[in-house]
Amino acid sequence: MVDQQARTGGDKRPSGIPAIRWEEPPEGPVLVLLDQTRLPAEEVELVCTDAAALVEAIRSLAVRGAPLLGIAGAYGVALAAARGFDVAEAARALEEARPTAVNLSVGVRRAQAAHQAALARTGDPTAAAVAALAAARALHQEDAEASARMAAHGLALLDELLPGGGHRILTHCNTGSLVSGGEGTAFAVALAAHRAGRLRRLWVDETRPLLQGARLTAYEAARSDMAYTLLTDNAAGSLFAAGEVDAVLIGADRIAADGSVANKVGSYPLAVLARYHHVPFIVVAPLTTVDPDTPDGASIEVEQRPGFEVTEVAAPQAAGAGGGIPVAPLGTQAYNPAFDVTPPELVTAIVTEEGAVSPVTAEALAELCARPPAGAPPVSS
Repeated sequence: MVDQQARTGGDKRPSGIPAIRWEEPPEGPVLVLLDQTRLPAEEVELVCTDAAALVEAIRSLAVRGAPLLGIAGAYGVALAAARGFDVAEAARALEEARPTAVNLSVGVRRAQAAHQAALARTGDPTAAAVAALAAARALHQEDAEASARMAAHGLALLDELLPGGGHRILTHCNTGSLVSGGEGTAFAVALAAHRAGRLRRLWVDETRPLLQGARLTAYEAARSDMAYTLLTDNAAGSLFAAGEVDAVLIGADRIAADGSVANKVGSYPLAVLARYHHVPFIVVAPLTTVDPDTPDGASIEVEQRPGFEVTEVAAPQAAGAGGGIPVAPLGTQAYNPAFDVTPPELVTAIVTEEGAVSPVTAEALAELCARPPAGAPPVSS
Protein backbone atom coordinates (compact mmCIF):
# COMPACT_ATOMS: atom_id res chain seq x y z
CA MET A 1 0.00 0.00 0.00
CA VAL A 2 1.16 3.54 -0.72
CA ASP A 3 0.21 6.79 0.98
CA GLN A 4 1.12 10.34 0.03
CA GLN A 5 2.63 13.06 2.20
CA ALA A 6 3.21 16.56 0.87
CA ARG A 7 5.92 18.94 2.02
CA THR A 8 6.50 22.48 0.92
CA GLY A 9 9.65 22.75 -1.12
CA GLY A 10 10.72 26.30 -0.23
CA ASP A 11 14.37 26.89 -1.02
CA LYS A 12 15.60 23.64 0.46
CA ARG A 13 18.23 21.78 -1.49
CA PRO A 14 17.45 18.31 -2.87
CA SER A 15 19.19 16.72 0.11
CA GLY A 16 16.61 18.38 2.40
CA ILE A 17 14.17 15.62 1.44
CA PRO A 18 16.03 12.36 0.82
CA ALA A 19 15.14 10.46 -2.32
CA ILE A 20 14.60 7.36 -0.17
CA ARG A 21 14.58 6.50 3.51
CA TRP A 22 13.49 3.74 5.89
CA GLU A 23 11.22 4.63 8.80
CA GLU A 24 9.71 2.62 11.64
CA PRO A 25 6.52 4.29 12.91
CA PRO A 26 4.40 2.52 15.57
CA GLU A 27 2.18 0.88 12.94
CA GLY A 28 5.13 -0.85 11.29
CA PRO A 29 8.15 -0.19 9.05
CA VAL A 30 7.71 1.77 5.82
CA LEU A 31 9.82 2.90 2.90
CA VAL A 32 9.44 6.61 2.14
CA LEU A 33 10.17 7.91 -1.38
CA LEU A 34 10.35 11.40 -2.83
CA ASP A 35 7.89 11.18 -5.75
CA GLN A 36 10.01 12.28 -8.69
CA THR A 37 7.02 12.45 -11.03
CA ARG A 38 5.78 15.50 -9.11
CA LEU A 39 9.00 17.50 -9.29
CA PRO A 40 9.78 20.33 -9.68
CA ALA A 41 6.29 21.71 -9.01
CA GLU A 42 5.91 20.09 -5.61
CA GLU A 43 7.76 17.83 -3.23
CA VAL A 44 5.49 14.92 -2.33
CA GLU A 45 6.52 11.77 -0.52
CA LEU A 46 5.14 8.31 -1.11
CA VAL A 47 4.94 5.96 1.87
CA CYS A 48 5.18 2.31 0.83
CA THR A 49 4.03 -0.31 3.30
CA ASP A 50 4.68 -3.31 1.05
CA ALA A 51 6.73 -4.41 -1.93
CA ALA A 52 3.76 -4.16 -4.30
CA ALA A 53 3.54 -0.41 -3.68
CA LEU A 54 7.26 -0.09 -4.32
CA VAL A 55 6.96 -2.04 -7.57
CA GLU A 56 4.31 0.42 -8.76
CA ALA A 57 6.49 3.36 -7.71
CA ILE A 58 9.38 1.92 -9.74
CA ARG A 59 7.24 1.31 -12.82
CA SER A 60 5.72 4.79 -12.67
CA LEU A 61 9.21 6.36 -12.26
CA ALA A 62 8.32 7.85 -8.90
CA VAL A 63 11.64 6.32 -7.89
CA ARG A 64 14.21 5.93 -10.67
CA GLY A 65 17.89 6.01 -11.59
CA ALA A 66 20.16 2.98 -11.61
CA PRO A 67 21.92 3.31 -8.23
CA LEU A 68 18.75 4.34 -6.40
CA LEU A 69 16.82 1.45 -7.94
CA GLY A 70 19.37 -0.93 -6.44
CA ILE A 71 18.93 0.67 -3.03
CA ALA A 72 15.14 0.63 -3.38
CA GLY A 73 15.15 -3.03 -4.42
CA ALA A 74 17.15 -4.00 -1.34
CA TYR A 75 14.87 -2.02 0.95
CA GLY A 76 11.85 -3.59 -0.77
CA VAL A 77 13.06 -7.07 0.18
CA ALA A 78 13.68 -5.86 3.74
CA LEU A 79 10.19 -4.37 3.85
CA ALA A 80 8.58 -7.61 2.73
CA ALA A 81 10.55 -9.54 5.35
CA ALA A 82 9.76 -7.10 8.15
CA ARG A 83 6.05 -7.07 7.28
CA GLY A 84 5.84 -10.85 7.07
CA PHE A 85 5.21 -11.15 3.33
CA ASP A 86 6.62 -13.81 1.03
CA VAL A 87 10.17 -12.57 0.47
CA ALA A 88 10.85 -14.69 -2.62
CA GLU A 89 7.66 -13.48 -4.28
CA ALA A 90 8.45 -9.86 -3.44
CA ALA A 91 11.97 -10.24 -4.79
CA ARG A 92 10.69 -11.62 -8.11
CA ALA A 93 8.21 -8.78 -8.52
CA LEU A 94 10.82 -6.16 -7.73
CA GLU A 95 13.39 -7.60 -10.15
CA GLU A 96 10.83 -7.63 -12.95
CA ALA A 97 9.65 -4.05 -12.37
CA ARG A 98 12.19 -2.60 -14.84
CA PRO A 99 14.29 -4.97 -16.94
CA THR A 100 17.15 -2.79 -18.19
CA ALA A 101 18.55 -1.38 -14.94
CA VAL A 102 20.86 -4.08 -13.60
CA ASN A 103 21.33 -2.33 -10.24
CA LEU A 104 17.75 -3.19 -9.32
CA SER A 105 18.37 -6.92 -9.47
CA VAL A 106 21.75 -6.50 -7.75
CA GLY A 107 20.11 -4.77 -4.79
CA VAL A 108 17.25 -7.24 -4.59
CA ARG A 109 19.55 -10.26 -4.69
CA ARG A 110 21.91 -8.85 -2.11
CA ALA A 111 19.17 -8.30 0.47
CA GLN A 112 17.51 -11.59 -0.40
CA ALA A 113 20.79 -13.48 0.04
CA ALA A 114 21.29 -11.89 3.45
CA HIS A 115 17.74 -12.85 4.42
CA GLN A 116 18.16 -16.45 3.25
CA ALA A 117 21.51 -16.86 4.98
CA ALA A 118 20.20 -15.56 8.30
CA LEU A 119 17.07 -17.68 8.06
CA ALA A 120 19.11 -20.80 7.34
CA ARG A 121 21.47 -20.02 10.20
CA THR A 122 18.93 -19.08 12.88
CA GLY A 123 15.53 -20.27 11.67
CA ASP A 124 14.20 -16.95 13.00
CA PRO A 125 12.21 -14.78 10.55
CA THR A 126 12.79 -11.71 12.71
CA ALA A 127 16.56 -12.17 12.61
CA ALA A 128 16.36 -12.75 8.84
CA ALA A 129 14.40 -9.50 8.41
CA VAL A 130 17.03 -7.64 10.43
CA ALA A 131 19.75 -9.10 8.20
CA ALA A 132 17.94 -8.01 5.03
CA LEU A 133 17.59 -4.47 6.37
CA ALA A 134 21.25 -4.38 7.35
CA ALA A 135 22.18 -5.41 3.80
CA ALA A 136 20.00 -2.64 2.36
CA ARG A 137 21.47 -0.04 4.68
CA ALA A 138 24.99 -1.17 3.84
CA LEU A 139 24.28 -0.86 0.10
CA HIS A 140 22.83 2.61 0.69
CA GLN A 141 25.98 3.73 2.51
CA GLU A 142 28.30 2.14 -0.03
CA ASP A 143 26.54 3.98 -2.85
CA ALA A 144 26.99 7.30 -1.05
CA GLU A 145 30.71 6.60 -0.69
CA ALA A 146 30.97 5.44 -4.30
CA SER A 147 29.32 8.66 -5.46
CA ALA A 148 31.99 10.79 -3.80
CA ARG A 149 34.78 8.71 -5.28
CA MET A 150 33.26 8.79 -8.78
CA ALA A 151 33.08 12.59 -8.52
CA ALA A 152 36.78 12.79 -7.62
CA HIS A 153 37.85 10.40 -10.38
CA GLY A 154 35.63 12.11 -12.93
CA LEU A 155 36.93 15.58 -12.12
CA ALA A 156 40.53 14.35 -12.34
CA LEU A 157 39.79 12.87 -15.76
CA LEU A 158 38.15 16.09 -16.96
CA ASP A 159 41.15 18.11 -15.84
CA GLU A 160 43.44 15.67 -17.63
CA LEU A 161 41.46 15.79 -20.89
CA LEU A 162 40.60 19.50 -20.67
CA PRO A 163 43.38 21.32 -18.81
CA GLY A 164 42.68 24.85 -17.74
CA GLY A 165 39.15 24.46 -16.40
CA GLY A 166 36.20 26.40 -17.74
CA HIS A 167 34.45 23.15 -18.59
CA ARG A 168 31.25 23.30 -20.64
CA ILE A 169 29.54 19.98 -19.95
CA LEU A 170 26.51 18.53 -21.71
CA THR A 171 24.48 15.98 -19.78
CA HIS A 172 21.40 13.87 -20.44
CA CYS A 173 18.59 12.64 -18.20
CA ASN A 174 19.14 12.96 -14.43
CA THR A 175 22.14 11.62 -12.55
CA GLY A 176 22.26 13.59 -9.30
CA SER A 177 21.23 13.02 -5.70
CA LEU A 178 17.75 12.02 -6.85
CA VAL A 179 19.18 8.77 -8.25
CA SER A 180 21.77 7.97 -5.63
CA GLY A 181 22.58 7.41 -2.00
CA GLY A 182 25.01 10.32 -2.41
CA GLU A 183 25.29 13.17 -4.91
CA GLY A 184 24.92 11.00 -7.98
CA THR A 185 27.08 9.82 -10.86
CA ALA A 186 27.64 12.09 -13.88
CA PHE A 187 25.98 15.06 -12.15
CA ALA A 188 28.26 14.55 -9.14
CA VAL A 189 31.27 15.09 -11.43
CA ALA A 190 29.78 18.32 -12.79
CA LEU A 191 28.98 19.41 -9.24
CA ALA A 192 32.58 18.73 -8.19
CA ALA A 193 33.78 20.86 -11.11
CA HIS A 194 31.38 23.62 -10.03
CA ARG A 195 32.65 23.56 -6.45
CA ALA A 196 36.25 23.65 -7.69
CA GLY A 197 35.48 26.71 -9.83
CA ARG A 198 36.08 24.80 -13.04
CA LEU A 199 32.54 24.53 -14.44
CA ARG A 200 31.71 27.24 -16.95
CA ARG A 201 28.33 25.89 -18.07
CA LEU A 202 26.17 22.82 -17.58
CA TRP A 203 24.11 22.14 -20.69
CA VAL A 204 20.98 20.21 -19.67
CA ASP A 205 19.13 18.13 -22.26
CA GLU A 206 15.36 18.14 -21.66
CA THR A 207 15.39 14.36 -22.08
CA ARG A 208 12.14 13.66 -23.86
CA PRO A 209 9.52 12.33 -23.55
CA LEU A 210 9.41 12.49 -19.72
CA LEU A 211 11.71 15.50 -19.30
CA GLN A 212 13.93 14.15 -16.54
CA GLY A 213 16.54 16.72 -17.54
CA ALA A 214 14.16 19.67 -17.50
CA ARG A 215 12.28 18.61 -14.40
CA LEU A 216 15.00 17.00 -12.31
CA THR A 217 18.52 17.94 -13.44
CA ALA A 218 17.58 21.61 -13.77
CA TYR A 219 15.95 21.34 -10.32
CA GLU A 220 19.17 20.03 -8.82
CA ALA A 221 21.43 22.42 -10.73
CA ALA A 222 19.40 25.44 -9.66
CA ARG A 223 19.50 24.40 -6.02
CA SER A 224 23.26 23.90 -6.23
CA ASP A 225 23.72 27.40 -7.72
CA MET A 226 25.31 25.99 -10.87
CA ALA A 227 25.47 27.90 -14.14
CA TYR A 228 23.15 25.83 -16.33
CA THR A 229 21.15 26.15 -19.52
CA LEU A 230 18.29 23.93 -20.65
CA LEU A 231 17.96 22.80 -24.26
CA THR A 232 15.69 20.53 -26.25
CA ASP A 233 17.31 17.22 -27.17
CA ASN A 234 17.26 18.08 -30.86
CA ALA A 235 19.20 21.32 -30.24
CA ALA A 236 22.31 19.44 -29.12
CA GLY A 237 23.67 19.17 -32.66
CA SER A 238 23.74 22.92 -33.16
CA LEU A 239 25.43 23.30 -29.78
CA PHE A 240 28.22 20.94 -30.86
CA ALA A 241 28.51 22.69 -34.23
CA ALA A 242 28.96 26.02 -32.47
CA GLY A 243 31.86 24.60 -30.44
CA GLU A 244 30.03 25.10 -27.16
CA VAL A 245 30.51 21.59 -25.69
CA ASP A 246 33.80 20.48 -24.11
CA ALA A 247 32.61 17.10 -22.80
CA VAL A 248 29.51 14.93 -22.52
CA LEU A 249 28.84 13.28 -19.16
CA ILE A 250 26.11 10.68 -18.78
CA GLY A 251 25.19 7.87 -16.39
CA ALA A 252 24.28 4.28 -17.22
CA ASP A 253 21.59 1.75 -16.40
CA ARG A 254 23.57 -1.27 -17.57
CA ILE A 255 27.09 -1.69 -18.92
CA ALA A 256 27.70 -4.92 -20.81
CA ALA A 257 30.91 -6.93 -20.47
CA ASP A 258 32.25 -5.47 -23.72
CA GLY A 259 31.67 -1.89 -22.52
CA SER A 260 28.42 -1.22 -24.36
CA VAL A 261 26.38 1.30 -22.37
CA ALA A 262 22.60 1.31 -21.98
CA ASN A 263 21.37 4.70 -20.81
CA LYS A 264 18.31 6.92 -21.18
CA VAL A 265 17.19 7.08 -24.81
CA GLY A 266 18.94 9.94 -26.57
CA SER A 267 22.37 9.07 -25.20
CA TYR A 268 23.53 7.25 -28.34
CA PRO A 269 22.92 10.24 -30.65
CA LEU A 270 25.02 12.36 -28.29
CA ALA A 271 27.84 9.81 -28.54
CA VAL A 272 27.72 10.01 -32.34
CA LEU A 273 27.75 13.81 -32.25
CA ALA A 274 30.60 13.81 -29.75
CA ARG A 275 32.71 11.51 -31.91
CA TYR A 276 32.14 13.62 -35.03
CA HIS A 277 33.04 16.82 -33.17
CA HIS A 278 36.02 15.27 -31.30
CA VAL A 279 34.44 15.85 -27.89
CA PRO A 280 35.03 13.39 -24.99
CA PHE A 281 32.01 11.20 -24.24
CA ILE A 282 32.29 10.01 -20.63
CA VAL A 283 30.09 7.53 -18.78
CA VAL A 284 29.98 7.70 -14.97
CA ALA A 285 28.51 4.73 -13.11
CA PRO A 286 29.20 2.52 -10.09
CA LEU A 287 30.67 -0.93 -10.63
CA THR A 288 27.28 -2.44 -9.73
CA THR A 289 26.08 -1.16 -13.11
CA VAL A 290 28.60 -3.36 -14.94
CA ASP A 291 26.95 -6.67 -15.81
CA PRO A 292 29.51 -9.34 -16.74
CA ASP A 293 26.66 -11.75 -17.56
CA THR A 294 25.54 -9.52 -20.44
CA PRO A 295 28.20 -10.06 -23.13
CA ASP A 296 27.43 -7.13 -25.44
CA GLY A 297 25.02 -4.37 -26.32
CA ALA A 298 22.81 -6.59 -28.46
CA SER A 299 22.13 -8.73 -25.39
CA ILE A 300 20.74 -5.85 -23.32
CA GLU A 301 16.96 -5.95 -22.95
CA VAL A 302 15.67 -2.45 -23.67
CA GLU A 303 12.51 -1.54 -21.79
CA GLN A 304 9.62 -0.36 -23.96
CA ARG A 305 7.48 2.25 -22.24
CA PRO A 306 3.76 3.04 -22.85
CA GLY A 307 2.98 5.07 -25.95
CA PHE A 308 0.97 7.69 -24.05
CA GLU A 309 4.24 9.05 -22.62
CA VAL A 310 4.96 10.27 -26.16
CA THR A 311 1.45 11.15 -27.32
CA GLU A 312 0.57 13.09 -24.17
CA VAL A 313 2.22 15.74 -22.04
CA ALA A 314 1.79 15.17 -18.33
CA ALA A 315 -0.27 17.83 -16.60
CA PRO A 316 -2.56 17.95 -13.57
CA GLN A 317 -6.30 17.60 -14.14
CA ALA A 318 -5.82 16.42 -17.72
CA ALA A 319 -7.97 13.79 -19.37
CA GLY A 320 -5.68 11.70 -21.57
CA ALA A 321 -5.22 7.93 -21.25
CA GLY A 322 -2.12 8.45 -19.15
CA GLY A 323 -3.44 11.49 -17.31
CA GLY A 324 -1.88 14.03 -19.67
CA ILE A 325 -2.81 16.51 -22.40
CA PRO A 326 -2.92 14.83 -25.85
CA VAL A 327 -0.41 16.25 -28.34
CA ALA A 328 -1.03 13.70 -31.12
CA PRO A 329 -4.22 12.48 -32.80
CA LEU A 330 -6.19 9.84 -30.92
CA GLY A 331 -4.96 6.37 -31.82
CA THR A 332 -1.46 7.46 -32.84
CA GLN A 333 1.08 4.66 -32.40
CA ALA A 334 4.26 5.67 -30.57
CA TYR A 335 7.76 4.21 -30.43
CA ASN A 336 8.99 4.70 -26.88
CA PRO A 337 12.11 2.79 -25.84
CA ALA A 338 13.29 3.90 -22.41
CA PHE A 339 16.95 3.40 -23.30
CA ASP A 340 19.38 3.15 -26.17
CA VAL A 341 22.76 1.42 -26.33
CA THR A 342 26.05 3.12 -27.11
CA PRO A 343 28.86 0.84 -28.41
CA PRO A 344 32.18 0.97 -26.54
CA GLU A 345 34.10 2.46 -29.47
CA LEU A 346 32.09 5.67 -29.02
CA VAL A 347 32.82 5.91 -25.29
CA THR A 348 35.93 7.87 -24.34
CA ALA A 349 36.01 6.56 -20.77
CA ILE A 350 33.92 4.80 -18.16
CA VAL A 351 34.42 6.29 -14.70
CA THR A 352 33.61 4.19 -11.62
CA GLU A 353 34.33 4.48 -7.91
CA GLU A 354 37.45 2.35 -8.49
CA GLY A 355 38.87 4.48 -11.28
CA ALA A 356 38.40 4.93 -15.01
CA VAL A 357 39.01 2.81 -18.08
CA SER A 358 40.04 4.38 -21.37
CA PRO A 359 39.98 3.12 -24.04
CA VAL A 360 36.94 1.05 -23.16
CA THR A 361 37.55 -2.63 -23.83
CA ALA A 362 36.20 -5.85 -22.39
CA GLU A 363 39.63 -6.66 -20.97
CA ALA A 364 40.09 -3.29 -19.27
CA LEU A 365 36.60 -3.40 -17.81
CA ALA A 366 37.07 -6.94 -16.49
CA GLU A 367 40.37 -5.94 -14.91
CA LEU A 368 38.76 -2.95 -13.20
CA CYS A 369 35.89 -5.07 -11.86
CA ALA A 370 38.34 -7.67 -10.53
CA ARG A 371 40.39 -5.07 -8.69
CA PRO A 372 40.00 -5.20 -4.87
CA PRO A 373 38.10 -2.20 -3.50
CA ALA A 374 40.26 0.65 -2.30
CA GLY A 375 39.56 3.83 -0.41
CA ALA A 376 40.48 6.27 -3.15
CA PRO A 377 42.54 4.73 -5.93
CA PRO A 378 44.09 6.98 -8.57
CA VAL A 379 42.42 7.29 -11.94
CA SER A 380 43.76 4.52 -14.17
CA SER A 381 43.68 3.92 -17.87
